[in-house]
Amino acid sequence: MLRDITIGQYYPVESKIHKLDPRMKIIGVILYLVSLFLFQNFAGYLVVTAFLVAVIACSHVPVKYITKGLKPILFLLIFTAFFHVFFTQEGSVLFQWKFISITSGGIKRGAFMGLRLTYLVIGSSMLTYTTTPNQLTDAIESLLKPLEKLKVPVHDIAMMMSLALRFIPILLEEANRIIRAQSARGADFEEGKLIERLKGMVSILVPLLVSATKRAYDLALAMEARCYRGGQGRTKMKPLVYRKSDGIALAMVLVYFILLLVVKHFF
Repeated sequence: MLRDITIGQYYPVESKIHKLDPRMKIIGVILYLVSLFLFQNFAGYLVVTAFLVAVIACSHVPVKYITKGLKPILFLLIFTAFFHVFFTQEGSVLFQWKFISITSGGIKRGAFMGLRLTYLVIGSSMLTYTTTPNQLTDAIESLLKPLEKLKVPVHDIAMMMSLALRFIPILLEEANRIIRAQSARGADFEEGKLIERLKGMVSILVPLLVSATKRAYDLALAMEARCYRGGQGRTKMKPLVYRKSDGIALAMVLVYFILLLVVKHFF
């Protein structure tokens, strides 16, 4: 399952989405996430689906790579959908057995929540698929810069978020290496009861925690050796600049957002 985690990883490819300003992509993702909670009908999901398909097509990120990233959260999606199916009592009763009842409203709510979580994960993942950690750091620092007047350590916050994203693929690779090493010694993480499999994960988590702590310590020493003292007085090798394509992309996101509001009003 760890091999299927692609969330937070950058997919290097040439596309129009990759070339957009990261600040615009962050704003677009925020508007997209807000839009997922504006409607409760099929027409709204049709609009979101069309928009998401267009973004994926323009990003040139393979659909197989995106769906692969959904496997680790598949249990959460199914659990959320079934929770609403069995505990939402709305509409006509379709099935009744003792205290268990399934209604049309419950099925509708479960399907909507499953789709909403799926679209939320895919949409937010598209930001990291198409933006490098360095670009995300610069974009977050630029967007939060007004908070510096309130003595908020904007650069430090952006740096911590960037390092967290950067360490995701490194820790996944380290976890896979530990799993292969433990499997070569006879460990089995795929068979047995759930409790036994969870106990077996201890042999993975402990060395992974030790490795992560050592990497963090080495990183801190490397930053101190290079006289890193925060963002004050630092310059950018690649300054962020808004282009015409960024304005067009933002306009398309706003059109999508307004279209959803219209769909919500009339449907």
